[in-house]
Formats: sequence, structure tokens, C-alpha cells
Amino acid sequence: MDAHALRRQGWTISAIARHLGRDRKTIRDYLNNERTPGQRRQPPDAFVPFLPYCRQRLADDPHLWASTLFDEVTALGYEGAYSTFTRALRRYQVRPHCEPCHASTGRNVAVIAHPPGEEIQFDWLELPEPPEAWGVGSHAHLLVGALAHSGRWRAVLAESEDFPHLVQALDDVVRRLGGTARRWRFDRMATVCYPSSGQVTASFAAVAKYYGAGVDICLPRRGNRKGVVEKANHSAAQRWWRTVPDGLSVVQAQSGVDKLAARMDERRRKVDGIPVTVAELADAEPLLDIPMRPFPAELEVQRTVSPQSLVSFDGNFYSVPPGLPGVQVHVRHRLGEDFLRIATTGRAVIAQHRRAPRGAGQTVRDDGHVLALERAVLASFTDRAPCKTKVRRPPSAAALAEAEHLRGQPPAGDPAERVVIDLSTYAAVADRLRSAPSPKEESPE
Repeated sequence: MDAHALRRQGWTISAIARHLGRDRKTIRDYLNNERTPGQRRQPPDAFVPFLPYCRQRLADDPHLWASTLFDEVTALGYEGAYSTFTRALRRYQVRPHCEPCHASTGRNVAVIAHPPGEEIQFDWLELPEPPEAWGVGSHAHLLVGALAHSGRWRAVLAESEDFPHLVQALDDVVRRLGGTARRWRFDRMATVCYPSSGQVTASFAAVAKYYGAGVDICLPRRGNRKGVVEKANHSAAQRWWRTVPDGLSVVQAQSGVDKLAARMDERRRKVDGIPVTVAELADAEPLLDIPMRPFPAELEVQRTVSPQSLVSFDGNFYSVPPGLPGVQVHVRHRLGEDFLRIATTGRAVIAQHRRAPRGAGQTVRDDGHVLALERAVLASFTDRAPCKTKVRRPPSAAALAEAEHLRGQPPAGDPAERVVIDLSTYAAVADRLRSAPSPKEESPE
């Protein structure tokens, strides 16, 4: 108001600026009504260029996590913070409304104290509709292990949920965590305990003893008791599995979940009023050392021999003797050993190889298999000229005979065609017999 009053008195913009202690451009904007008193000039919204993409993604998938969408737009060039991004989502009302998701269960919850290094929670996460190239059926299997105190989690893809694959995935998880806690917590999975009683099986008790850990089994219908790993399952399903493309290999998918787990270590926590991250809490946990080699469980999977006499296993290829394309074989590997065996369905071992690193993409061939395959291929070669294609070869007599047989006509030259039955002869004989006199008429009286 002072600027407008002084302007009406004939003051110049420079004089008004010196008198009020403001910049000349500011005084000019107020005098031209380009700025409103009490309102700051808003900077351009960096979210606007990404608004169409966010609308399309949430229209395709209304339940896509904001954190997952934030990862995508960050990779596309968005430079704002996560809080600014979520505020923009709410301001522009990008996410479609879903009424069933707003229903509240209203259950009471309690926070369970977990001392550092005390417990690791394990759980299988079944992932529906995996890429067909994986060859794992209708579900992929991800074993997730989470430190109950800090919340750090790691996960490993497995081909199935049987006992050998459980041991292999569990060993990979604890090695990714940097050690094992004193206790392991599971729900009532049949490979760990007897579901009816909750008693740990003898085979898995040997595994726990090998790693120096105790086993705790959750009570029935008490999934909240291992809520740390359940939340990790939720993050892996929504932030990683939901965006896995069809053409991704198992090794690439494992790399993706490893990157997500490492990024989740950046989550902030507050302990006794001091801000820390999950990574700092996990690094301070006193974990137990693990053995150099995994528990020696025997892993056995079924594979099909390729036309190149190769068998795939753990992201690598191993040779077998030639002459077995399409045959089902069994690949056996004892965890911790440096070699594997390939056997037929009759349990006869046909190949043994040194095991390549998992997911290395190597082709391991035996020299004898290579020579035998070369001999088999060379033996199939011939120096005969190829058959001529531009020749005239009409149907043969045998083919024509078969065609006539199919049409219901007897073939030419059939003896049945030469048999002639003339019924006129029989008719003439019958007429003569009717007109001929009887024996009594012919005898004289």
C-alpha cells in the first residue's frame, strides 16, 4: 500500500525502492499487480512432467505402492524427495479410489521387543505367474529372512520348497545377512516341523545344530509373531515382484531383489531419540559366525537333455554323452561339494562335472563327451547326392489299386471279376422241366 500511495504522489520506482528498502523489480511487480501481498511466488512444480506417467501407471495398477512408483520416476529423471512426491500424488488426486481397501480391521496390536542378534525370522513367499522361461510352474518361491531387531532382510529365489532347496536358500540368506542369530523362527511348514504338534523334525534339527541356532515355531494362527519378515514379504511382493518383466532370467531377478533389499537398509529408525538407519542397526548386531560350507543336504532336480547334449542347472550348462536328446535325467548335488552328478531315471550315473558358480552362465563340457558328440554328428553325414525334386512320378499301380479299394471297387485283374453268373440258363432248365411229361405219362399202357 505504501508503494501504491507513493506512486500516486509521483515518486519513481527507484525512489520507492530506496525508501522501502526493496528491489526495484519487486516494487514494479507490486505496482503492476503481478504479485499479491502475503503470497510467495511458487517455483515451477517438478512433478508436472511426470503426472501423465503416474496417472497411467496407477490407472493400470491402482494398488501400486507409491515407493515403487517413486523408484520408477526417479529412474526417469525426477529429482524431488519422496515426501514431495507423495504430497503431489495427493494434491493432484492421482490414485483412483478403492473402497474395499479403506476398510479397517480394528485389531489391537502390540510391539514385541527383539534384542540385537537374538532372532531371524524366515518365511516362504509364493510369487504367482512367474515368467514361463523359468520353468517353475505356476508359482516362484522366495525364501525371505529378516533380522527381528534391525529389520534388515535378504531373500533368495528357489526352485521349490522341499527340504534340500530350503537348506540351500537358508544358507544363502544367512550369508547375505553376514551371520546368523541365536534363534530361528518359522511358521508351521512341513519341512521344518510337524504341523500338527509343532515339534521340529530330526532332519531340520540337524541343520539348526550345524549352524549353532535354536528353532522357534509360531503358534497356530499367530502370524503377527513374525511380523518383521511378513512386512519384508510385503515389500518384496509390491516393490519388486509386481514390476518384474516377462523376459527377465532367474539370475537377473535375483539381482533385482538383492538391490531392493540393499536399498531398504536406508530406512530410518529412531532408537532412544537418536536417528539411525537399518544398516547401522544391523551392522551393530552381534551375529554368530557360520560354517565355511553349507549343511550337506543332497539336492536333486529333474532336467531334460537338449539337442546339444547339455543339461541346465543353477544358471549353467553341463554336458552328457550324445544320443540322449529329450531324455529326462536327474541332477544331484550335495551342498558344499565342488562337483555334481547327472544320472538317468534308473539311477545310473552318466556324467560328473565340477560345479560352476551359480548363475555364471558357463557351459561345462567333458572332453570325452565332446569327441563322442563330434563322431556322432560326423557319422550322420553322407556324400550321396540329395534327392531330385523336379521329377514326374505319377501314382503307381499299387497306389491306384489302394485308391480303388478305398472307393469300394475291386481292383483290376481280381479273380472275382472273371466269375460270370448267368441266370438265364437256370430259367431255361426250369421251363423245360415244367413242360416235360412225367414218367407215368411216358410209359405205354
